[in-house]
Amino acid sequence: MAEQKRILISQKASAAPSPYTPLIEHSGAQIDFIPFFRNEALSSREFRSQRISIADYTAIVFSSRTVIDAFFSLCEELRVKIPETMKYFCSTENVAFYLQKHIVYRKRKIFYGTGTPDSLIASIGPRHTGEKFLIATAGSINTDITRAFAATQMDATPAMFVKPVSEDIKSLDLHSYDALVLSSSSDVASLYENFPDFQQGDIRFITFGRSVVKALEEKGLSVEIAAPTPQIPSIVKAVEIFLSK
Repeated sequence: MAEQKRILISQKASAAPSPYTPLIEHSGAQIDFIPFFRNEALSSREFRSQRISIADYTAIVFSSRTVIDAFFSLCEELRVKIPETMKYFCSTENVAFYLQKHIVYRKRKIFYGTGTPDSLIASIGPRHTGEKFLIATAGSINTDITRAFAATQMDATPAMFVKPVSEDIKSLDLHSYDALVLSSSSDVASLYENFPDFQQGDIRFITFGRSVVKALEEKGLSVEIAAPTPQIPSIVKAVEIFLSK
């Protein structure tokens, strides 16, 4: 009988029904969900250190619900009034709909992509290229979206609204796992904050996103399976491929 594979995914477990359930039932693998970091909104002092005035911008770019909450909370704290003429560009329809928590959705100019930086740029189109964009980011201003904007001639400035804070995972026996699944460069930062002398050994890394691949390679670590690609569009698919080997 084949030895049971153990996989650690550095995220919270998804709500039922989990897309991983069929994989676990079919392969008999053990999959643990343990976040390596949490996101916290920047304080007003931390945000002001970026020397950015929200009122100077005519369009905001969002890619997550966490950043939306942090943005509007900060605006309230700083007493920044967002005009009704502000345009909102979101990475997905779900992110766009989340704006309803903070604004009257039907009265605002809201546009969205399908989850890729290119689709977000396409949602801007020629009609809105003259806007002054503020790209609201989490963890880093160097993201796939900011790089996509940099490749255009549009006036766009990234600003952090959320910072990653490493979780205490020192009690984990990482080498008891066959693979670690990471989807953020902040996962790598937390890994080394908790285990400064970490050595890869027999651990395989499964990744999602270019930033985490770069962060691992800078530490001299190798990646077994990297997503997304046309053949591996999701973490679930990447884990499925790993388990099939």
